[in-house]
Amino acid sequence: MPKYDANLFDPPAPLAQVVLRSPENTGDLSSASMLLDSGADVTLIPSASANQLDLTTDPNGVYELMGFDGSRTFASAVHLEMIFLNKIFRGRFLLIDQEWGVIGRDILNLVSLSLDGPNLVWSEQVASR
Repeated sequence: MPKYDANLFDPPAPLAQVVLRSPENTGDLSSASMLLDSGADVTLIPSASANQLDLTTDPNGVYELMGFDGSRTFASAVHLEMIFLNKIFRGRFLLIDQEWGVIGRDILNLVSLSLDGPNLVWSEQVASR
């Protein structure tokens, strides 16, 4: 079970390590840090990770993001593949300028997770058949 991260977050928060892969070439970036955030509508990728993969931003627009505090920023989008919990999620993801990304409800609603706050660990819940 992955542990919550106490170095970047106070109080500690659930952080996943994902693999990001460019659909355009064979490059991939393992171990991109992503905060598990059920309060986020969409998944956000660190700009530095997209730059390392040499991804081209989508020329069809910029998206406006609103933070929980009402602040507004703008984000470009890239097409990529994200491997999280041994599942591949393909699509358009927005870029943010920070050290870690955010896995939002667009992905979290497709998986079953257990967040064990008292023990500061999280895990995937696998359905028994």
